[in-house]
Amino acid sequence: MTALRRPTPADAMVDPGSVTAVHQFLPALLPGDAVGMHTLQVQAALREVGLDSEIFCEAIHHQLEGSGHHFSEFGRYAKGSVLLYQFATGSVLADEVFARPEPLVVDYHNITPAEFFRRWDPAVANAMAWARAQLALLAPRSAIGVGDSSYNEAELVEVGYRRTGVVPILLDLEAMSAEVDGDARARLQEAKQDGGADWLFVGRLAPNKAQHDLIKALYAYREAYDPRARLYLVGRRATDSYYEALTGFAVRLGVTDAVRIREGVSGGELAAHYSTADVLVSVSEHEGFCVPPLEAMRHDLPVVAYAAGAVPETVGDAGLLLARKDPSTVAASVNRVLSDDVLRQRLIGAGRRRLGDFSLESSKRKLVEALAPVTGVSG
Repeated sequence: MTALRRPTPADAMVDPGSVTAVHQFLPALLPGDAVGMHTLQVQAALREVGLDSEIFCEAIHHQLEGSGHHFSEFGRYAKGSVLLYQFATGSVLADEVFARPEPLVVDYHNITPAEFFRRWDPAVANAMAWARAQLALLAPRSAIGVGDSSYNEAELVEVGYRRTGVVPILLDLEAMSAEVDGDARARLQEAKQDGGADWLFVGRLAPNKAQHDLIKALYAYREAYDPRARLYLVGRRATDSYYEALTGFAVRLGVTDAVRIREGVSGGELAAHYSTADVLVSVSEHEGFCVPPLEAMRHDLPVVAYAAGAVPETVGDAGLLLARKDPSTVAASVNRVLSDDVLRQRLIGAGRRRLGDFSLESSKRKLVEALAPVTGVSG
């Protein structure tokens, strides 16, 4: 870890008239990653209002080669710039931006509390605790802290950020309707030929996402309503130990064939899952924004979700939100959505309307306005 200088009040003093660029920093620029895609959309929004904007990272995926620079190259771009740090994980890059003299803005996407991972992977838990410490460390150094939900903004206020705002993740909703992988869709439709509803969950296989509770709920649903129902868990594993526990749990409940884990899916394969599923179900215990419900709405897929973290803020009235997530409650709620066509169509219609609140142009305007105190540029 680099040695850090003590922040001074001058760190938060900004002369917007001297700002010509807002350059972004994030640990890794990855395809299909919500924060990475947000970063690219932020860059486009800043350039549209006449500000220079480059992206600086520790690592860039080969599919995005040319989209950013290694952070060691920043020196020649520094003049007249504000730093915009995309904060979603612990990184030595946070120490680097802390030590820079340029004005700093933190765009906070939430850090999962370490307690969720302590029993599964202490190293991951320690990394999360480190990230939370870095978030607090950057507070006195930052001119503005931006959360992509009010839930995230509240955490910024709690750790000492003085000026805060809310800007949703910048989403290209049209891209969410990317061409469906025909072969993947055919395979999923073939699996439905014998009947049974398809539940879908999209997100990392992680303790805070609580896929173990989804498996319990699926078991209850199969026992009470639909013995042929299936659950698709689409996302990469966060730790091997939790993944192994999930698969072992499915074996013990006798639902191995019904719980289908898909890691490393392409955009087209993901679209195939959304287009063939019957319902998106989430019982996650901690979410700082939660993009999958919006992806589901884009595909006219109804949403049933436990009302934790920022989920109610994201979903609004466009999903069936649950105050409890015991297996029988989740199972009964899913059955209600799938058996009541009036309710299902109401949720689909509400989802289409809800997407308007997260349109790319609207979110771009909110971003530009949130940064105006340091850039002098308004939307």
